[in-house]
Amino acid sequence: MVLVSELWERVEPTGGLLFILLQGIRFDLIVIAQLFGPVFLLSPWLHSAAMPRRIGAWLVPAYLALVCALGFFVEASTLAFIREFDIRPNYLFVEYLEYPREVFAMLGGSHLRELVAFTAITGLLGWKVFRWLRRDPALNLPVPWRFSWVATPIVAVVVALTARSTLDHRPINPGNAAFSQDSMVNQLALNSPYSLLYDLYERRRDRYNQGVRYGDMSEEETLAVILEEAGIGPDDTPRADIPTLRFHQATYRRERPLNLVIVVEESLGAEFVGGLGGEDLTPELDSLADEGIWLERLYATGIRSVRGIETVVTGFPPTPRLAVVKLAETQTGFFTLPGLLTDRGYDTQFFYGGRAHFDNMRRFFLNNGFRSIIDQSDFAAPDWVGAWGVSDEALLRRAHQTFASAGDQPFFAVIFTTTHHAPFEIPPGKVPEASDPEEKRATAVRYADFALGQFLDLARASDYWDNTIFYVTADHNSRVYGDQLVPVQRFHIPGVVVGGPVEARRIPGIASQIDMLPTLLSLIGVDGFHPSIGRDLTRPEFRNGSGRAMMQFNRLQAYLENDRVVVLAPDKAPHFFQLQAESGRLFSTAEDSELGRRALAYATWGPLTIRNNAYRDR
Repeated sequence: MVLVSELWERVEPTGGLLFILLQGIRFDLIVIAQLFGPVFLLSPWLHSAAMPRRIGAWLVPAYLALVCALGFFVEASTLAFIREFDIRPNYLFVEYLEYPREVFAMLGGSHLRELVAFTAITGLLGWKVFRWLRRDPALNLPVPWRFSWVATPIVAVVVALTARSTLDHRPINPGNAAFSQDSMVNQLALNSPYSLLYDLYERRRDRYNQGVRYGDMSEEETLAVILEEAGIGPDDTPRADIPTLRFHQATYRRERPLNLVIVVEESLGAEFVGGLGGEDLTPELDSLADEGIWLERLYATGIRSVRGIETVVTGFPPTPRLAVVKLAETQTGFFTLPGLLTDRGYDTQFFYGGRAHFDNMRRFFLNNGFRSIIDQSDFAAPDWVGAWGVSDEALLRRAHQTFASAGDQPFFAVIFTTTHHAPFEIPPGKVPEASDPEEKRATAVRYADFALGQFLDLARASDYWDNTIFYVTADHNSRVYGDQLVPVQRFHIPGVVVGGPVEARRIPGIASQIDMLPTLLSLIGVDGFHPSIGRDLTRPEFRNGSGRAMMQFNRLQAYLENDRVVVLAPDKAPHFFQLQAESGRLFSTAEDSELGRRALAYATWGPLTIRNNAYRDR
């Protein structure tokens, strides 16, 4: 009820209050059965003899205290988690605990009071529950063996039925709580321990995407649709085991291959970019609109940095699995842009202001094409260090110095900034700072833009400017939320290509992050084989946009094509919408079987390709 009251503006339009409450009771019973069921089953046996009773007198209170304490902590953190990610706690709640320095620095900067209070209460609650249960005289009561034999099957049936909450073939899952077009409201009937544990279970079970099914499509049909969409004919690929491998012939011919620099701005959604109709926070970026190739409707593929990095570096489309940067089976031999360019004699480097082991970037990059990585550990005496690393100024200045000393060797670099990330720390005195703590995000955007402008000024005055293509974009938006099943407009990000030889123009139509890999290869004048299914925006048929984009939103995937949207959910029929681009609203439309077929093919192709080890160029 606390969440419902806090989020009533989202709940009220759905008219689903009673449904949420009734389903909430159902999922609470499921969690009770799942977490406390082992105690119900084991207790009679622990009381059947003296030694098991002594063990149980400590084991049962400790287990129940731990469950109660952790359950409280997860539920208490839920509102803050929803406000950040627009969903109940899922795998993200624990995924980044392997990076405690970054995580606790972020939480300490933006949620310090809640973190301290909830941690203290969690510890106290666990201790109190343990002490209270230890005093229970029932812990030492003997139970006859015959009672245990009779009670166990009865309890087992009750626990199993309660945990499944149905007699159907499939047990209840989060899909049973979905009733509206607001993904967050659909989560309210769940409880947070359940949503967290279910997501972790699904991701462990989902090694080859067997746990997430968007629909039935054979491998042959999937490939047929994708090859048609990518314009790959039967004579275009030299390898049957790599069906999408084809020769890319650059549309621009250069006397020498041009350098390529990709600047990935952390969490810079279109909502902050004045040139895209957002807030007027990025004058430096906006000034590039008439200088280079300005993408007016570029869409990110996901909501996390690792998803954006995946697409920028590999051109791979989004899947319900983890990003390929983190998957065990993609750590070697996976196609990447730096791998292709390294083979063409480029010096390939990744620049990051934080620690590059974060999100497994260092391992994946060094195994798949990057020759070197420069991260926080390579800055001997930085002027300023925040929660996520050195300042954007220091990072971009270091990159410029490296490029200026490159000589005649062509180079490729990805620069991943960190400033625009909670807790939004920036060096003092660089840009006007707001006194309101709620405006720290806007201040961080202004600083990131300021640092970008400085870098481009240095580049323009350098010897390498005329031989370099610069692509400035974002990994994802800052907060992807809204009362739509998939908030498509929150995937809108900036994208602009500038540099000495770039001719200014605007691309007004829809484009996806996956389209930029072949586009950039054409702009720098590099030919070669690659398996990417992105569309080259320099080709005449795509000069106004590729016309489609894919977006992964938690367990949902959206496919956008000419303002028609298909939303795919696990084990559910697809939803069809019309996107009103000005408002970002989705309006339900009639089923379009061909559109749904293309959407399902894109969603199926990624996991299929990983399973078949078919995203490589050799």
